[in-house]
Amino acid sequence: MNRPHDQIRTMIDDANALKEVWFEKMAHATSRSERAEAIRNYNALRGVVKALRWAYFGGDSPLN
Repeated sequence: MNRPHDQIRTMIDDANALKEVWFEKMAHATSRSERAEAIRNYNALRGVVKALRWAYFGGDSPLN
């Protein structure tokens, strides 16, 4: 399925914003389980952003 570039750009921006939310939750976590959840979600969103940037800009594979 092909998505318009503006829609991909919006998804990149949304994913970056959500990634920053999880980074703040990670920094302010009060328990080990909260921190672990925040780290997992933050790292997952890093992968999402990387893949979306690849789809938007092209270049090297996001698997590298």
